[in-house]
Amino acid sequence: MAKYESSVKQINYPVDSVYAKISDLNNLSIIKDRINDPLIAQQIPADKKGQIEDVINKLEFTADSVTCDAGMAGKIEVRVVEREENKCVKFESVTSPIGFKFWVQTLPTSVTTSKMKLTLEADLNFFMKQMFDKHLREGIEKLADMLAMIPYN
Repeated sequence: MAKYESSVKQINYPVDSVYAKISDLNNLSIIKDRINDPLIAQQIPADKKGQIEDVINKLEFTADSVTCDAGMAGKIEVRVVEREENKCVKFESVTSPIGFKFWVQTLPTSVTTSKMKLTLEADLNFFMKQMFDKHLREGIEKLADMLAMIPYN
């Protein structure tokens, strides 16, 4: 089991607002709108923009799951398996070529601010770890950055 952790991200919203948004995955559909935000668009490398937009536009959300069409890998579905109010939301892969668990931890830093950390554990064999290690490290950090930027009000 390979483990990847993001750095801790500061968020300018209270922990209850952050938790409310991430614990109901329907709320994360805002990601589809944010991809067209000029501030977000300028952070995406030009050669990756079309690919990233394609993936984001194929995301499907329910309160408890998110599904993405991953091309040759098929549909990948991630489902919420545990919620601990204002502290943690845990996810697990339902359909995926690689089994994984993922969780988002939140903590208050003041009445109006909080912090967040993401953790991913993936069932990778030695060869897969060698191939995907760098991408997963970068990916978890970029996802944490994206989650830190969305509005939680």
